[in-house]
Amino acid sequence: MIDLGSVVNWWNSPLLYIVLVGLAGIAVWAIIPRRSANARLIAQIAFFLAMSVMILDLGVVPYETARGDQTTGGAILVGLVKLLWWVHLAWALIGFVRIYLVVERKPREARLLQDLVVGIVYVGMLLSILAFVFAVPVGTLITTSGVFAIILGLALQNTLGDLFSGIALNVGRPYVLGNWIILSDGTEGRVVETNWQSTHLLTPAHDVVAVPNSLLAKISVTNVSNPDESHGLAVTVRMAPTKTPAIVVDLMRTVLLSCNSILKEPPPTVAIASLDAAAIEVQLFFRVKNLDQQGAARNEIFDLIYRHSKSAGMLLAMPISASVAVTNLPSDEAAPPGFTPIELIKAVPIFSVLTDAEQESLAATVSVRIYRRGDIIVRQGEILPSLMIVRTGVIVRQRVEGDSSPQEIGRLSPGEFFGETGLLAGFGEMSTLRAMTHVVVYEIDQKSFAPLLLERSEMAEDLAAILSTGTSTSGERGIHAQQHASSKLALLQAIQTVFRAVPFKRVRAPRRQSMQKDRDP
Repeated sequence: MIDLGSVVNWWNSPLLYIVLVGLAGIAVWAIIPRRSANARLIAQIAFFLAMSVMILDLGVVPYETARGDQTTGGAILVGLVKLLWWVHLAWALIGFVRIYLVVERKPREARLLQDLVVGIVYVGMLLSILAFVFAVPVGTLITTSGVFAIILGLALQNTLGDLFSGIALNVGRPYVLGNWIILSDGTEGRVVETNWQSTHLLTPAHDVVAVPNSLLAKISVTNVSNPDESHGLAVTVRMAPTKTPAIVVDLMRTVLLSCNSILKEPPPTVAIASLDAAAIEVQLFFRVKNLDQQGAARNEIFDLIYRHSKSAGMLLAMPISASVAVTNLPSDEAAPPGFTPIELIKAVPIFSVLTDAEQESLAATVSVRIYRRGDIIVRQGEILPSLMIVRTGVIVRQRVEGDSSPQEIGRLSPGEFFGETGLLAGFGEMSTLRAMTHVVVYEIDQKSFAPLLLERSEMAEDLAAILSTGTSTSGERGIHAQQHASSKLALLQAIQTVFRAVPFKRVRAPRRQSMQKDRDP
């Protein structure tokens, strides 16, 4: 055994070679990429074992304090050897932890556990170096530093609270990245980042809110993305008691049936919330695919409530107010009539270019068609030479491609129309239309519409523009044009061709003194 205290020329000492081996191990560990974890671990084990064999052969015990009979050079070399040995031991343990400490199917929990163990290893290495290399009384240091630890803990109270709350949230996983959460204080948004200190939410206003983890651990968190992205909504509507509650409930079910923005499964439901002399309060419960669609779904639901109520001749209730007397409430006789032909014609965009007199003349030619539930109104590919405006009920559009089963692509409600491609351009319907409920439609045939089109030559261009826009955006109409301009030209030519071939008696729209030639805006 070499007497370390008698080593005078320390640069010739075998301890120097151990130091060089330790430094070489650090260099190799730094050169090997992080992604090569196995190679790093093998290198660390190899250098650690080499250093262990060499220091044991020299009689150096790394877990004992230095002797006082060593020269300055020898003491420095022994200290470096012990320091490097503890560093390589810690890195070898950390390599094992990073590779073999795993939690099955829970990578985030595994990473958290690994970080905690690595932190403990580093703390142990630091205390060992202080105790066995620098001969610092660690036990006394820990005992006497209690006051300092208390002061430091109070100063870092919020930071430590966020840290340990972050650990708890990562282990419990009440939410993950991409989830939409709602806090009990009303803050809501999608989780875009989570760390040890805070969780970042992207709000509907497209702002990022950083919420401390300590706050999230104390308040209630609602995860609306779990178990799936669908979200339940409720809409409350107050109807005037001009009809029985059963009729009101049936009307609201029709509203939900005709809505295109909500999920059909699970089925939406309707419940009466309250009933008094002033109103029948009804709640509509439904689900949307995700929270991004809740605004569009609510807007469509309110629009459908108005249209179906109008078509059924039912009134919305007056707002709750002490100034509204019960004697002033509407009665059955006060209920408004449903959509009249002229009201529906005014609601159709393609007739907005007509004057009031021309619209009234067209409304006089309207005929009524009634379909029972389940009736096929028109099949895919058939030409419907009439414009059909939905008066009451719900119609479903279904498309069949190849041998596949029919696929629903939309639903029509009161005030919407179909058959315009067949009427104006002679194209077949691109989908099958079937009555989902009892349906009443107003029909305007080609012969009734042709005089107005030829009376106003500029109307054909407007109609072509409207139809080409629908063709280009939805792809459901008769022409699959690649560009808006070409589809507009093709539709214009088709409209002109079709209406030149329509036999009719030229009849001018009646003129009234109160009706001017100015178009409606």
